[in-house]
Amino acid sequence: MRDGYIKVAAVTPDVKVADTKYNTKNICEKIKECSKAGAKIIVFPELCITGYSCGDLFLQDLLLAGALKGLKKIAKCTEDVDAIVFVGMPLSYRGKLYNVAAAVSNGEVLGFVPKTYLPNYNEFYEARHFARGMEETVYIELEEDSVPMGSKLLFVCSDIPELIIGAEICEDLWAANPPSTAHALAGATVIVNPSASDETTGKDVYRRDLICNQSARLLCGYVYASAGNGESTQDVVYSGHNIIAENGTMLAESRRFENETIYTEIDVRKLMEERRRNTTFEPQNIDTYDEVEFSLELEETELTRFINPAPFVPNRKEERDKRCDEILTIQAMGLRQRLKHTNSKCAVVGISGGLDSTLALLVTVRAFDLLGLDRKGIKAVTMPGFGTTDRTYANAVSMINGLGVTFMEVSIKDAVNVHFKDIGHDASVHDVTYENAQARERTQILMDIANKENGMVIGTGDMSELALGWATYNGDHMSMYGVNSSVPKTLVRHLVQYYADTCGDAKLSEVLLDVLDTPVSPELLPPEDGKISQKTEDIVGPYELHDFFLYNMLRFGYPPKKVYRLALKAFEGVYEEEVLYKWLENYYRRFFTQQFKRSCLPDGPKVGTVAVSPRGDLRMPSDACARIWLDEVKDIK
Repeated sequence: MRDGYIKVAAVTPDVKVADTKYNTKNICEKIKECSKAGAKIIVFPELCITGYSCGDLFLQDLLLAGALKGLKKIAKCTEDVDAIVFVGMPLSYRGKLYNVAAAVSNGEVLGFVPKTYLPNYNEFYEARHFARGMEETVYIELEEDSVPMGSKLLFVCSDIPELIIGAEICEDLWAANPPSTAHALAGATVIVNPSASDETTGKDVYRRDLICNQSARLLCGYVYASAGNGESTQDVVYSGHNIIAENGTMLAESRRFENETIYTEIDVRKLMEERRRNTTFEPQNIDTYDEVEFSLELEETELTRFINPAPFVPNRKEERDKRCDEILTIQAMGLRQRLKHTNSKCAVVGISGGLDSTLALLVTVRAFDLLGLDRKGIKAVTMPGFGTTDRTYANAVSMINGLGVTFMEVSIKDAVNVHFKDIGHDASVHDVTYENAQARERTQILMDIANKENGMVIGTGDMSELALGWATYNGDHMSMYGVNSSVPKTLVRHLVQYYADTCGDAKLSEVLLDVLDTPVSPELLPPEDGKISQKTEDIVGPYELHDFFLYNMLRFGYPPKKVYRLALKAFEGVYEEEVLYKWLENYYRRFFTQQFKRSCLPDGPKVGTVAVSPRGDLRMPSDACARIWLDEVKDIK
């Protein structure tokens, strides 16, 4: 449970309709199985002690008595189980029958949550047997115990403050105003749903979308367990379609028609962080709920859920291509509006033959095409310096010609040497002055050409560089509009790849692919044997790691220890622990010391959920101290 992870299970047991003894036995076996697997929240289907499809047998006293006996055995089964279990059953109260989710833990029945919305249409006829659940809490006498029942019950873990569970049953989720909405606004971070949803063509897609969307809307974890094989197939079939979702992401899904148990971990701490940052998530009616306390032992939770090593990049090619096209469009539309607003017919882009400047040029071309402007209005400027290699220069020239934009070349060598002489710098000393003088000279050239041509300088730097401060202040750090400012380096690669795959120009595609194959470098130091001598990732670290750190720090507010833990799993077999630690420390140190560069960034379009604009997502003081973050990094060792 460290870092807020709670292991959960959604279970579809084998049932025999109306055989409460058989069903109880199977439920108890599944509870032990799930507990052995480490599950702390275990959810069974709707009415599973009796079977959902009992029909008018629900009106038989013997069946209802059997369900109560079954519940007592299930509660006893949990005496030696460290978990909270939700199981569906019929329950009689004051002459009415209710479809309830019973919560049991540590040998006790904690409470009953009745179903609110009873479907009585098409193949459903629940109102024939069941009454609508009451909102105000009543109490059921079970031998010596008085157990609360009502739709406004929350189950609160005394050992884990972030773990608060609300329950709704099947159709409740399909209703226009699901009870889970009120549960979440009252504090529930996890919603459980014992269900008996029959299967019809296409219903699985709707069900999956419904659950994922509800978990996103409520910023919660959602555990959905549905009835499966064993239910009566007199008129319908049940598939045991179990789903576990978290804030819009499906974490686990069962194979249908196999009565499969699924497991994963829900991060309740992350959900709390999401709610803190979301100003429209407003707690409501907390005082109308009754809280039932339960306890869990605090122990380590082994992570089995997938941790994406490239959180900015979709895994599936179809989705990735769609994302790339969307991002290119957002970038181009942002620039289009700025060009239109300023009545600029000219854009100036410095082209190095590297990834970032390539993407900036491709976006500028798309913006000009959207405006119906002549591409010749794009001034693509190569500025060879002391570190420029033949490979990057040739790619820059070929790309410029292939896109039909205006080619310009201005060597910076003479100007920089004069500058060195003016400031008394020895050109043989390849220090930061040597490097940054070149970057600033290039920016001056671009700005002056823009003034001369009544144009606009398009920035090329990406978000990963901005996060690390890997930009020369008032050099490549500055532009008039930064189209890549919220695009992480790991995504820049895929955007260029997508353009190469879809441009329909074999020669241009070949150039773009060679750009992708070129090591990332600012090319500010002289080449060695004609090849790039200064490789960025050797200096600041692999961008795939920094993008992972950046995403988890800014998107979820995770502390360094949790980021490191996730990185260990995400990059298992790729990077050694010492390597991850080294670059994590480097990331936090650079991120805090370089905020002054981000505090005065040019405008640029936001394309994803993480951005570092001082006017948008990241309102961070330039003088913020990194001590507590770096101290925690040290504590990892």
